Amino acid sequence: MTPVCPAIAPLDDALTAALQRKIDGKTKPPGALGRLESLALQLGRVQQRLDPQLVDPRVYIFAGDHGLALEGVSAYPQEVTWQMVANFLAGGAAVNALARTSGMAVRIVDAGVAHTFAAAPGLVDAKIAPGTRSSLHEPAMTLGQAVAALQAGVALMQAAGDEGCTVVALGEMGIANTSAAALLLHKLAGVPMDQAAGRGTGLEGAGLARKQALLARAAARTGPLDVLGALTEYGGFEIAMMAGAMLGAASRRMLVLVDGFIAGSAMLVAARLAPAVLDYAVFAHQSAEAGHAAMLRALDAKPLLALDMRLGEGTGAVLAYGLVRAAAAFLNDMASFEVAGVSGRA
Repeated sequence: MTPVCPAIAPLDDALTAALQRKIDGKTKPPGALGRLESLALQLGRVQQRLDPQLVDPRVYIFAGDHGLALEGVSAYPQEVTWQMVANFLAGGAAVNALARTSGMAVRIVDAGVAHTFAAAPGLVDAKIAPGTRSSLHEPAMTLGQAVAALQAGVALMQAAGDEGCTVVALGEMGIANTSAAALLLHKLAGVPMDQAAGRGTGLEGAGLARKQALLARAAARTGPLDVLGALTEYGGFEIAMMAGAMLGAASRRMLVLVDGFIAGSAMLVAARLAPAVLDYAVFAHQSAEAGHAAMLRALDAKPLLALDMRLGEGTGAVLAYGLVRAAAAFLNDMASFEVAGVSGRA
């Protein structure tokens, strides 16, 4: 355990049997609602109540720039990061549209964008620095910066929990952050670089081969690393802060909806720091990014959806929230055999 980790209680099994009886007593054959049943059980265990409530649901988008973007590992220029943050703030991005359908409030966290934003509703200024350095040549950040980003994420989610929020969807924005995520997957889980690094925002052919070659060079710069070493050498400020947010949310018994490949890399960091965080995580979807299947295997995670998405922004996590709502609704509102006067199994 490191100083950046808050106390995370492992899920108490005290209510598990009662929750399972309630689920099995609904007017349906046992297990007929499939994954919704295990999701309802997890939600009840996280909140430690038989009638879990979804209060003040939020999606947080952590944004940061990467020195690697200047090395040609992305199809888009670095300035797209701040331009997309402006789009989020204006309500015009995919995640905004999807969040509106789900009733989720959108928060954008400037963890380290190479741009100065004016204060705006929904914007959280938590900037560590205006982007990381290029991990092709040197550590992406200092250990102090990595710890500061983790601590900022913890504090942000603990404050949200103290305000009554019970469920958060976590996503990101940062040109070249699929490269940072691939490097973390390679270093922390031993996944070969040609399997960890994929198209990102749309690289093909020679562009993808160049990205993989550059990341292999970056990875060869260091030997074996512990989790904070890997985060310092190869992470991003948005990834580090999102990892801290996952730890902070779990410490407040909030359900954490994990988006795609980059959010998965943050969970990989968080889980290496405090394995109990995984009890609070719902893996929203398996994206079309090449390394995401390997990331999910490294986390022993079973995603809810597989829609061939690879956008980021928390879009997959927001879509998965609809399933969380459905799980809570059947657990709380569906009649039991006894109440409905329906005969159970003989």
